[in-house]
Amino acid sequence: MPLPAVLELLHRELVPYSVIPHAPATTSPETASAAAVSGRDLAKTVMILVDGKLAMAVRAAADYANFDELRDQIGARRVDSAHPDQFRDLCPTCEPGTIPPIGPLWGLDVYVDEALSRNESLTFKAGSHRDLLRIAWRDFERLVHPRLLDFASSQVGWPW
Repeated sequence: MPLPAVLELLHRELVPYSVIPHAPATTSPETASAAAVSGRDLAKTVMILVDGKLAMAVRAAADYANFDELRDQIGARRVDSAHPDQFRDLCPTCEPGTIPPIGPLWGLDVYVDEALSRNESLTFKAGSHRDLLRIAWRDFERLVHPRLLDFASSQVGWPW
């Protein structure tokens, strides 16, 4: 089941959404396959540290994040991947690797690779390895106010 705080936010803001149940899956390729979603349409939230401050980088699951590009575009000194111990308490009810890209719920900045903004909707994990949430891109943008940047590139070997 999706994270109750996300569902409450969507209800309060009158945002239509779809829940996409699927067989349990932990990796992005497994999740995309189990949910019959393209790796270009599935958003992946990467917890990062921007000059030591926790933030979210969101990219297509079929891509990888180039932290040097992200650092340069943000104008930061450092951008590093956050260790799970640094954000474990952020969402204690989320299964590992399923924090949704709704940074305002936790007061976090959200950086989204601009390729995702070309999609009509955004599909993402929301606290569980058993279902995804899908909302319209325009609603995501209205709720999250992400900073759109060009920091992701295609991964070699992604199945689709």
